[in-house]
Amino acid sequence: MDLSSVQSSIQSLVNEMKEEMFSSNCDPYSFISASAYDTAWLAMIPDPHQPSQPMFNNCLDWVLYNQEDEGSWGEHDAHGVPTIECLPATLACIIALKKWNVGTLCIEKGLAFIHANMEKLLRETNNHVPRWFAIVFPGMVELACAVGVRLVFFPRSNGVVLELFNTRQQILEKEKDADTFQSLPLLSYLEALPASYEIDEDDIIKHLSSDGSLFQSPSATASAFMATGNKHCLAYLLSLVQRCDGGVPATYPMDEELIKLCMVNQLFRLGLAEHFVHETEDVLAQVYRNYMNQESWAKPRNYSVAAQLFKDSLAFQLLRMHGYDVSSDNFCWFLEHGDIRDQIENNHEYFSSAMLNVYRASYLTFSGEYDIQEARLFAKKLLEKPTSSSLRKVVEHELRVPWFARLVHLEHRMWIEERDSNVLWIRKASSHRLSCHLADKLVRLAVRSYEFRQSVYKNELEELQRWSKDWGLSDMGFGREKTTYSYFAIASCCSLPYDSDIRMMVAKSAILITVADDFFDMEGSLIQLKDLTDAVQRWDSKGLSGHSKIIFDALDNLVREIAKKYLQQQGRDIINNLQDLWYETFASWFTESMWGKIGSIPSMDEYLETGMTSIATHTLVLPASCFLNPSLPNSELRPVQYQSITKLLMLIARLLNDVQSYRKEKDEGKLNSVLLYLKENPEADIQDSIAFVREILDKKKKEFLQHVLMDGYSDLPKPCKHLHLSCLKVFQMFFNSSNRYDSSTEMLQDINKAIYIPIEVGNSKPMKHLPRQTGPKKESLTINSYFNRPSKHYMSRSLATRQISWPASRDNGLGKMFILPKIRFCFT
Repeated sequence: MDLSSVQSSIQSLVNEMKEEMFSSNCDPYSFISASAYDTAWLAMIPDPHQPSQPMFNNCLDWVLYNQEDEGSWGEHDAHGVPTIECLPATLACIIALKKWNVGTLCIEKGLAFIHANMEKLLRETNNHVPRWFAIVFPGMVELACAVGVRLVFFPRSNGVVLELFNTRQQILEKEKDADTFQSLPLLSYLEALPASYEIDEDDIIKHLSSDGSLFQSPSATASAFMATGNKHCLAYLLSLVQRCDGGVPATYPMDEELIKLCMVNQLFRLGLAEHFVHETEDVLAQVYRNYMNQESWAKPRNYSVAAQLFKDSLAFQLLRMHGYDVSSDNFCWFLEHGDIRDQIENNHEYFSSAMLNVYRASYLTFSGEYDIQEARLFAKKLLEKPTSSSLRKVVEHELRVPWFARLVHLEHRMWIEERDSNVLWIRKASSHRLSCHLADKLVRLAVRSYEFRQSVYKNELEELQRWSKDWGLSDMGFGREKTTYSYFAIASCCSLPYDSDIRMMVAKSAILITVADDFFDMEGSLIQLKDLTDAVQRWDSKGLSGHSKIIFDALDNLVREIAKKYLQQQGRDIINNLQDLWYETFASWFTESMWGKIGSIPSMDEYLETGMTSIATHTLVLPASCFLNPSLPNSELRPVQYQSITKLLMLIARLLNDVQSYRKEKDEGKLNSVLLYLKENPEADIQDSIAFVREILDKKKKEFLQHVLMDGYSDLPKPCKHLHLSCLKVFQMFFNSSNRYDSSTEMLQDINKAIYIPIEVGNSKPMKHLPRQTGPKKESLTINSYFNRPSKHYMSRSLATRQISWPASRDNGLGKMFILPKIRFCFT
C-alpha cells in the first residue's frame, strides 16, 4: 500500500468535511436526520384555502422521494439497517400518501415492509418496548385502518400487536390525571392518541409554547393545528417548513449548540479529532463561554429535562477532558430535585442517553467531588435495568469496561463498527440521529483513517520485531516474549500524531524492561544481578556475559539512539540523564530480588518506595516526553525530582499490578502491597486487603486525573501529561480484571483488531434528494399570507371525536373531524 497516496486521499476528504461541517454558511440542522414520521404529519395538513391540496407540498414530495429501497421510511442505524422507529414512521407516510391519493406503489412497498419486518423488529426489543412506541404505533395502526389501509398481521404477530394496545391503554389510564410529567406528557403525542382519550381544544391551546408549538413537536403541533386552526400553531409550522424545506426534524427548534457538541463528540469517538483540531477547539471555546454564562445556557423545562441533562453532562465531559475549569454543579443539578429524580427513575428508557452521558461524565471525577460519585451510582443503577434502547450494546460496554482501561485506537474501532453510532440524543419517538449523508461520509473517513493507522502500525511492528531479534531479546530462553504486546500497547493508547520515533522508543524500552525484570525475577543469581546493576551504574559492560551482556548491550544501543536524536533536535546531550534513569530502575529490581532471595520483609512504605520505581512507568514516559511538542525539559529526567503527576503514575501502576499479581507472587515467595497488608494486619482477610489497595487506587486516580487535565497542578506541557494518562490506561487495561500481560492468549484478539483485521462496516445509505424544482418560484409561506387572504372558517371540535382532519369539502376550512371506527385487524 502506498501510504502517501492514502494519506493524501484522507486529507482530501478531511478538507471536504471541514467545508461541509464548519464553514460559516453551514446549517447545523442539516447534520440531523429528517424525521419521516413528523414530515408525514406536516404532509397530511390540508391547505385551508384549497382543502383538496396539501398545505406543504414539499413535505409530501419528501415522503415520495425518500422511501428506502426495502420499502420503509424512518430511522436506520449507522450501517443502513432499519430500526423499530421505521414501523410508525412508515405507517405515517403511508397514511399521508393515502390521504392525497398519490404514491400507490410506495404504499404497497411500505405495507410489504411492515408485514415482512414488524415481528423481527419487535423481537429485537427483547420484550422491552419503549413507552413512545407503545403510544405511537397503535395510534398509527388505528389511523391506517381508519383510512382504508389493509394491515395483515400473521398469527405469530397478533399477540404482540394486541399486547401493544393493552400497554398503551395502561399508559393512558395511569398518566391521564398525573400531576407531573413522567417524561414527555401524553399531550405531546396528540396525533397518536385514540379518539376515546378526551382532550378539548382549550386544553391544547393552554399547553402551547410561546413559539406556537405543542412541546416543540412538529407532529403534535400539526395535529393541534388541524384540530384548532390556531394561528400560533400555523406560524410555528410555517417557520419550520421555511427553515427545513422538505424533511423536518423531530424537534423544532433544536438546540444548535447541542448539535455542535454532538458533532465534536462524534469526531472524537470515531478517531477523527486529529484532523479537526482547530475546528473542535473553536467549538469548545464557544461552548465554554456560554456554559459559564448561565443566562445564555438553556434551562430545562419539565418536558426537556432529558435533553438538557444530556447536553449539560456532554458539555462537562468534553470541556473537562480538554482542560477547561468546569464545576460538577453544571450537570449534577438534577440530584437536588426529588421530582426530577423520580421522573428519571420512572422513565429510565426515555432518559437512557442522558444517563449514559452522566455516567461517562463521572469518569472525570476529581478528589472531593462527591456529587459526581452520587450521580455515577444513580446513573449506573438505571443503566443496569433491561432496556430496548438502541444504545443497549453501548451501555453494556460502558458498564463492563472502565474508561481508564480503554485504549483509544480500539475504542475508535468499536464506534466505527457500532450500528447505532449515528444516535445522538433522545427525542419524542426514540433518538435524533446524524443525517445519513453525513454519517456515511464520517464513517468512510474514519475507516480510511483507521486502516491507514493499521498499515503504519504493521510496518513499525515488523521493524520492532527485527530489532528485538537482532539484539537477542526475543529468544532469551526464559521469561516473557512481549515484543508484540509492547508495541500494541503504545500504538493503541495514543493518537497517531505521536510520531514513529516516540512509539518505537517506548516499545523498545518496554521490551527491555520486561526482559530485564524477568531476568531479575527468575533467571539471574544474586551475583549476576549485582554485576549487571553495577555495570548499568558505571555504564560499562566489562565483565558481563550471557544474558547480562545481551541486556546491557541492547540497553546501551537504545539509550545512545535516544540521546543522539535529542542532540540533533534540541542541541543538548541527555545521555547521562537517561543512564541515571535506567540505573535507578535496575537498582530497584536488585533490591526486590534481594528481599525475595534472603527472605527480608520490607515495611509497606519501603515496599512502595521501591515498587514505584521497579514498575518502570517513568522510564517509559519521561524519555519519550522529551520528543513531544512542546517537550519535557531535560531536567525532569533526574531521579528523585519527578513531579507529582509522574509519582502518581508510578504508584498507581504498581498497585494495579499488585492487585492482579498477588497470587503468582505469593507462589514465587515474593511480596507485594496486597500481601504486605495481610502481614501487617493479621485480622484481615484477602478481600479486606484488596479493598484497602483498591481504595488507595480510587483516590490516587482522581488525584492523578486532576494533575493531567487541569492547569496549576503540574508544570509539564499538556502533551506530556496526556502521555502519562495514556501510560496509566495501558496498565489499567493490562491489569483491570486479570493479569492480561502475562497471558499468552487473552490479548490476541485485541492485537489482531488493532493491527491486522480489516474494519467491518455495513454500507449506510445516503438519503435521496428531491429533484431540482423548475418553473415559477413558489409563493413564500408566511403567517400573514394565510390569515390576510380570504378563507373559510376553521372548525374546532371536541377532541373526544378526533384523530385527524380530512378535507370533506371546500366549504369547511380544515374539514370535518371523523370518529374512528372500531379497528378490525386482518389476522392471517
